[in-house]
Amino acid sequence: MRILVSNDDGYRAEGLQRLADVLRPLAEVTVVAPDRNRSGASNSLTLDVPVRVFPFGDRMYYVNGTPTDCVHLAVSGLFDFDHDMVVSGINDGANLGDDVLYSGTVAAAVEGRFLGLPTMAVSLVVRQGRHFDTAARVACELVMRLQRSPLDSAMILNVNVPDLPYEQLRGFQVTRLGQRHKSEPVVKSADPRGRAVYWVGPAGEGADAGEGTDFDAIARGFVSVTPLQVDLTRHSALAEVGEWLAGRAP
Repeated sequence: MRILVSNDDGYRAEGLQRLADVLRPLAEVTVVAPDRNRSGASNSLTLDVPVRVFPFGDRMYYVNGTPTDCVHLAVSGLFDFDHDMVVSGINDGANLGDDVLYSGTVAAAVEGRFLGLPTMAVSLVVRQGRHFDTAARVACELVMRLQRSPLDSAMILNVNVPDLPYEQLRGFQVTRLGQRHKSEPVVKSADPRGRAVYWVGPAGEGADAGEGTDFDAIARGFVSVTPLQVDLTRHSALAEVGEWLAGRAP
C-alpha cells in the first residue's frame, strides 16, 4: 500500500513528522508538503507561477505552493507510481465546523478525493498538552481500519482528536459538522512607518455545538470522525428555487 502524506502547517511541522512516522510500518509513505505554513489556504491552486519541488529526506519533498498543489502534483504526475490513499495532517489546531471551508489540511484531503483516492484529514485540537502522539495513534488505527474495511472512496473523513493522553480518550464518535459564532473583529495595528495593517481576528466559539456535533464530541473527550462530501448543492432547496424561477416576471 502507498500512502501520500501532506499538511498545511509546512514540511517542518511536528504533526507531519509524527504522522509519517506512525504510518511507515503500515505502508510505503511519501510526504509532499508546503515549504511553509499555509494554514487557511483552503482549496487554492497556484496557477500564475511555476511550482517547484525540493527533496528534504527519503521519499520526502516540499513544494513552494499550497496543500492542494502538493496533493495535485503528487497524484497527477510527480511520481512514476500511484498512491492508494491520502492522509493529511496532523494539523496543529482544530478543524471543527466552519473551519473545514478554510482549512488547508482538509483541502489536501479534498484534492485527493477529487483525484479518486480515499482520504482522511487529521487534526489535534491543541490546548496545552500538544499530544501529537495521541493523534498519530488515532490516525494509525483509522488507516488500519480502512485497510481492513474500506469505505466509499467518495467519502472524506475529517478527524479531530482531543489534546489528551491516549488512555484518557473516551472513544470514537461519528459526528456532523457544528457551526461557529462569527469570528472576532479584525485586529488593527501599524507597521514601523505608521501605516495601518490588519490581522484576521480569532475564530468564534461553537454556536451549533450540541449533541451529535464535532464540537460536542471533542468537549466530552471523544475523537470526532465526520464524513464529508464534495457536493455543496443544497438539494432540499432545488424545488423551491425552481418554483421561484418559474414565477419571475418576464
